[in-house]
Amino acid sequence: MTTLNSRPSQSTNSPVLIVDDDPSMRAALRQWIRLAEFETIEVATADQAMAVLSPDFGGCIVTDVMLDGDDGMTLLRRVGELDGDLPVILITGHGDVPMAVEAMRAGAYDFVEKPFDPDLIAEVVRRACNRRALVLENRALKTQIADSSSLESRLIGNSPAMQALRQQILHFAQTDAAVLITGETGTGKEVIAQALHDYSARKDAPFMAINAAALPETMVEAELFGHEAGAFTGADRQRIGRIEAANSGVLFLDEIVSMPLPLQAKLLRVLQERKVDRIGGHRPVDVDIRLVSAANVDPREAVASGRLREDLLFRLNAIELVIPPLRERGRDSILLFDTFLNRFAVQYDMEAPTPSALDEAFLQTYGWPGNVRELRNAAERFVLNAQVNPQPLETLVTGRRDDVSPMEAGGLKDLMDAYERSLIEGALRRHGGKVADVMRELNVPRRTLNEKMARLGLSRDQASDPETGAA
Repeated sequence: MTTLNSRPSQSTNSPVLIVDDDPSMRAALRQWIRLAEFETIEVATADQAMAVLSPDFGGCIVTDVMLDGDDGMTLLRRVGELDGDLPVILITGHGDVPMAVEAMRAGAYDFVEKPFDPDLIAEVVRRACNRRALVLENRALKTQIADSSSLESRLIGNSPAMQALRQQILHFAQTDAAVLITGETGTGKEVIAQALHDYSARKDAPFMAINAAALPETMVEAELFGHEAGAFTGADRQRIGRIEAANSGVLFLDEIVSMPLPLQAKLLRVLQERKVDRIGGHRPVDVDIRLVSAANVDPREAVASGRLREDLLFRLNAIELVIPPLRERGRDSILLFDTFLNRFAVQYDMEAPTPSALDEAFLQTYGWPGNVRELRNAAERFVLNAQVNPQPLETLVTGRRDDVSPMEAGGLKDLMDAYERSLIEGALRRHGGKVADVMRELNVPRRTLNEKMARLGLSRDQASDPETGAA
């Protein structure tokens, strides 16, 4: 997956291996690259370079084409055999350009022709290291997913919010306290409820789920509490309700705010007395359950509006877990999208398509009102369309179509400008126009941010643009 430098950088202090048999050129490269806040390792030959490298090397390689012994092309092939995803940047003289073009076809990340601008080499290194960081992240993610029992394979994401959420789940799973999960539609509330069950002492007992909003009001009571034969017309036999069926295990009530108020009172009695009354029954049945509930609205607002009983809320939220929306999870959207691409490629026996830089920019700046569920659907469509009708991700998700692509309009500069614009606009919306917060998210100094905003015609007013739904 390709990346550009405008992505929030994780490459600062990444190692850059400089390979050049000219001491003065090594010194110049060292100075320029360290000024860009990267660490440097310097060697003179390809053999020395290979002694330094390993498949977990966290940066990139900058090498001259002309070296004593094995040349840069040979080094490129040797690096490719070690790890085909290690970025190799070639430095070429004017007469070496045809060779460099051939090297690009052979897998080189980029080439820079002498003499070159120090800012250019720093820019290329930054992009290469960002790409390497994402490759290593994805590898770690795939390793986690390979372990089907790991929590990371269910709740994918490296953002601080998701790391904290996983820790909370593992901690609270060891208790029997009631849990209320709050989060927008599509954030994965049932996945968390299932994890609370699977990592608890109740893991071998039932996990019963019911969506209070998905059933007609007349059916919710029978589904929850069960009924005796003859309790009402059509009840020709006894039926065990979900609460009773969850005995010794976990009952998950999704969309708890949609439960009719009379049934909320009945549920409260079950939680207080640990007994359930079947419809038409003559004696209560003892139950031992852990209740996990979920809401996609603020439960306190639901209490204030009369949709949720306050005394029931007190019973439901001994522990409250809040799931952040996808738009607040930074680069998790890219990791999730890549994971879903690979899964759907396997499912449909197709090659996994590679998102463009603009696709990645859209992934990070779109509001994703449907959250992970919407992202998963987008990944499925992206895979299915790739071979017969490839379209930009933004078009697949929003239906918007541009008459001229950035590449057709002017090439790499237009592509990078579009990427930077989308990232800065998204950050301005998320932080309400607070430049200090935007600087922290994008990891750029104030002067650089101001210059980019001026060049791209952006201002703090972008914060009020509801386009992404992430103001």
